[in-house]
Amino acid sequence: MNSDIFRRDYLELIELLMKTKNKLVVDRGWLLASSQGQAKSKWPLILIFSCYSIFSTAQITEKEIFGEVQIPAALSTYSVARFDEDTQEFILEHRNSDKGGPIGLMGTVNGNFLLTCRISSQTTGIGGWTLTDNSNGLLFSVTRTSSGLLHFRTAADIPSNPVIKKLNGDLDDLQIERNGNSLTVRASAYREPLALIYDHSFSSLPNSLKLGMFLESANSTASKIIFSEVRLDKPVTEPFDASRSVSPGSRLEILDLKSGSRKVIYESTERFEAPNFMPDGKSLLFNMKGLLYTISTDGGTPKIFETGSARRNNNDHGISFDGKLLALSSHRDGMPGGGSAVYVMPLAGGEPKLVTGETPSYWHGWNPNHREVLYVAQRNGSKRYQIYSKDINGGKEVALTSFDVGHVDGPEFSPHGKHIYYNGSQTGKMQLWRMNPDGKNLVRLTFDDYNNWFPHPSPDGKALVFLSYLPDIDPDAHPAYKKVMIRMMAAGGGPAKVLAHLYGGQGTINVPSWSPDGRFIAFVSNSRPSNP
Repeated sequence: MNSDIFRRDYLELIELLMKTKNKLVVDRGWLLASSQGQAKSKWPLILIFSCYSIFSTAQITEKEIFGEVQIPAALSTYSVARFDEDTQEFILEHRNSDKGGPIGLMGTVNGNFLLTCRISSQTTGIGGWTLTDNSNGLLFSVTRTSSGLLHFRTAADIPSNPVIKKLNGDLDDLQIERNGNSLTVRASAYREPLALIYDHSFSSLPNSLKLGMFLESANSTASKIIFSEVRLDKPVTEPFDASRSVSPGSRLEILDLKSGSRKVIYESTERFEAPNFMPDGKSLLFNMKGLLYTISTDGGTPKIFETGSARRNNNDHGISFDGKLLALSSHRDGMPGGGSAVYVMPLAGGEPKLVTGETPSYWHGWNPNHREVLYVAQRNGSKRYQIYSKDINGGKEVALTSFDVGHVDGPEFSPHGKHIYYNGSQTGKMQLWRMNPDGKNLVRLTFDDYNNWFPHPSPDGKALVFLSYLPDIDPDAHPAYKKVMIRMMAAGGGPAKVLAHLYGGQGTINVPSWSPDGRFIAFVSNSRPSNP
């Protein structure tokens, strides 16, 4: 694409978006941004943006936030802007090579926000995101060309000199964050960690802003852009105290490893955590407010999974390899360290049987022999956690580690029973490790700057999926409500690829989360708060 033509069209597009600030009409909940009356404009269309107040309730989804675009009859035959219910993608398209113009979807955002998305497909033209004030004056825009080039613009920039950035490969994943009066943009190629590529501080920003995605055809050619995995989150205020503050809601998501796509199947104002696939692969098990619930992988209403007298269950639970038993961690009143103990019960139902008399004990893995469980625990007055195994039918627990420094967590057996995978911070960073079932022959698997937690072996034993915190997080902590990644690598170590960028952490994938056939991963991301 000719760069001079791109620059001219890009700047004309921004100019049009800014000029609509005096052409706003509110009618029956719709905001009409009209370019009519501009006789010389080559974009004679009306954009109708659905107006919603973001974060007014956690029940609002991204589809509702960014609303619907309606285009006058003269344009409707060749311009499309819609949300696809099946794929959960936003699609903007010009189908006629002779007719072009900016089309988009927009919503109102209040206060700080974290927007993450993937541009999964783009033919020709330019598309991206704009941020405007309530008079529709442009504050910021990030525009992606079909060649993967990113352009940035603020109202203070010189029009003839937009900022241009490019990373290796196409910039498919984008993250835009507002923190007070600052805007930060991170981007990456597909399945790579996000990199900071743009940071701008404004003298002041109003609390309420309008955020929207757009498409503009180039050189009078048909064009199309698809925004997938669009997640708009409101970060918590740091330092965050769960006992005193309103927690964000939660999304239950399923990631298809074959296609790379993510879908939200359930969202709630409540905090819930740690999904396991049930043995049939058609439903999920997760914890919420001390109870366990099941839900279809197609979504719907969660149903309580009865756990008898165990009514203070936490996010450490999982199903035996043969699909017959359920292990869970539940808190006992008056016991040391919060009282978490490991229980086992038939998956078909029944009363849980206590496995660990001493507390605290947090379950994490089954032995493929279906008789032993793995857990982390504090013992003998020490505040340091170690990894233990124990026969569910009785006997003494066996300490598999005895570290003097650092923290360990997340032990899981490989499906063939030859290895135990876990995360440990003995090197100063939380990294993934492997050891023999007797605790010997420790092998380090990750060597990067991230803090890596909860390695989950695939059903065939060939891959590991795990959670990665950014380097600035305390290596021994796994807090909730952070910018994190879900990554995957070979079970023997090697390069890791990013499966998802998300806002989450504690409770995202604390427990085994693979589908039985190894195609899907279930996880929890955190969303908007339950009140404004």
